[in-house]
Amino acid sequence: MTLAAATNENLADLSNTLIYSAMAIYTLAFFAYIAEWLFGSRSKVGRTAAALTAKTGTTADAPAVTVRKAGGTAVLERPKVVVRAAAGNRDVPDGPGAHGGDAQGDLYGRIAVSLTVLAFLLAAGGVLCRALSVQRAPWGNMYEFNITFSTVAVGVYLSLLALKKNVRWLGLPLVTTVLLDLGLAVTVLYTASDQLVPALHSYWLYIHVSTAIFCGAVFYVGAVSTLLYLFRDSYENKLAGGGKPGRFATSVLERMPAAASLDKFSYRVNAAVFPLWTFTIIAGAIWAGDAWGRYWGWDPKETWSFITWVAYACYLHARATAGWKGRKAAYLALIAFGCWLFNYYGVNLFVSGKHSYAGV
Repeated sequence: MTLAAATNENLADLSNTLIYSAMAIYTLAFFAYIAEWLFGSRSKVGRTAAALTAKTGTTADAPAVTVRKAGGTAVLERPKVVVRAAAGNRDVPDGPGAHGGDAQGDLYGRIAVSLTVLAFLLAAGGVLCRALSVQRAPWGNMYEFNITFSTVAVGVYLSLLALKKNVRWLGLPLVTTVLLDLGLAVTVLYTASDQLVPALHSYWLYIHVSTAIFCGAVFYVGAVSTLLYLFRDSYENKLAGGGKPGRFATSVLERMPAAASLDKFSYRVNAAVFPLWTFTIIAGAIWAGDAWGRYWGWDPKETWSFITWVAYACYLHARATAGWKGRKAAYLALIAFGCWLFNYYGVNLFVSGKHSYAGV
């Protein structure tokens, strides 16, 4: 197969300009998300505490336990009951969100989302120009994979918002991670726009790598919600046990969705994308058969893709087993995402194998 046309340097330079512009707008969005959290009203803080306190019977309105005996009536205090569940399934309301239900905080949040949309469009334009500059899929090396991955991750977030899902709390950690990812891409991983080796000139490049990028973006969303679930669950546990969380926890975690909501959300997104990750591995094996004459050779990238698959399979199995719901399953989910991250960065940067043809 003949190589594609020579690199269009003008489009390659335009791609770089668009990526840097997107980084600038993401930075503005980052500060807007911080403003949303900082200036959101605390007036609704205390929902979780009120709900859990009502369950423990410590409110002033809680009825006493009356015991009648011969010759008189004894009034006993209601015993303290702590309501706990393995997966954080307490009957507590979701927090009002990053803006705390305040109009000013909500305004900053809307500005942040608008800036995120603008940055996403600029980054998507950068990825497209990179592809047009060499007339191929824009994920032939780690730099291109990074800029595409971060763009797809933001696209997943914006799609959830468009579907009216309560995920604006994801904006700040997402934009922070995207800025770190793009910063790494343009400083350490940058590779000039160029043609690929003949082995990569295949339609499987579009199928296999694109599904891997999309799966990673969704796994990332699941990992962030899982991590926040652990913090929120600890917060609810402390309240249910009669403890008093610090000001930071009260200000931030109180405004997050309930632990049960975060747990359910992370499970659903991981479960939804797991079949596509399975397809990604199968597609890679088929491509390997075409390119190298064997479907599976335990190359480091293949091995860690399979380890990641096993880790997420264990997590999904654990979530379906009553004894492994909640925090134990959440730890498995984070381990699984750690495997995906090592497969993404570690294998490409530190391990040599057949997938090292593109360098970084």
